[in-house]
Amino acid sequence: MKSALLRLRESQDSMSATERAVSDYLLSHQGEAMGLSIHQLAEKTFASPSTVIRMCQRIGFAGYKEFRQAVTCEVAVRRMSQEQERREITQSDSLEDIVDKVTYKNIMSLEDSKNFIDTGTLRTCVDLVRGSHTVLLFGLGASLCAARDLNLKFLRLNKPCVINDDWHAQLLQAKNAGKNDLAVVVSYSGETVEVIECMKALRENSTPIIAITRRVESPVAALSDYRLYTTDNEATFRSGAMSSRISQLNIIDILFTAYANSEYEYCLDQLSKTHIVKPPTAHKLEPA
Repeated sequence: MKSALLRLRESQDSMSATERAVSDYLLSHQGEAMGLSIHQLAEKTFASPSTVIRMCQRIGFAGYKEFRQAVTCEVAVRRMSQEQERREITQSDSLEDIVDKVTYKNIMSLEDSKNFIDTGTLRTCVDLVRGSHTVLLFGLGASLCAARDLNLKFLRLNKPCVINDDWHAQLLQAKNAGKNDLAVVVSYSGETVEVIECMKALRENSTPIIAITRRVESPVAALSDYRLYTTDNEATFRSGAMSSRISQLNIIDILFTAYANSEYEYCLDQLSKTHIVKPPTAHKLEPA
């Protein structure tokens, strides 16, 4: 089922002023709004029925009726958890509160990003990985840490993969990329200037691009060919990149597992072959 409220919240930046007024009302009056007809909703938000329809279509619904049905189901399922979802870490929180809130945010991030996964797009991405000569990874900051995780996973399967920590090196690998390579770009914000420059170079070389990013309109989303979406569900300490990192790693795990499953016997052999056995612990020398 489509996550209507999440799509509505994350698409607000791309809406017109009148569409945003409608979306603000829907998000703040979820239960009440779902009892309104399209004409009643338009009247309450000083908009037109056509504006309401355009807003619904912008976030992937055929019209207001389909959108209202999706929201009604979602509100019923999440009514008990919405207040906790909005709660942020505060200075007065106990350690028990922090454990509960951080864990809850991470769980919500996984559940929300799951709703964004399009299996058709995922299948195409797996085919691109299978057919690519080399997988080129791009990202900075916390997103680079997630990209490194995918690099390690592909190394286990002997899939040629390139990753560089230095941005200039990433730009060079983008300029040297070819149409038989595959770029995987990891960017939470979708606005990182250095990553965008790399993507422009990749586009010039006709290199296919998969973006792991938020489901919002952004330069990274626009420059990519295929998008595997994470959610916008960060807490107060955004610099820690907590729930976004969990969401990115979940998408990476899904992509890796789907790829390994598509080459099941080979990948099973590779995982066994590349399993590193730790050496036995050296026995302590007995005193003479």
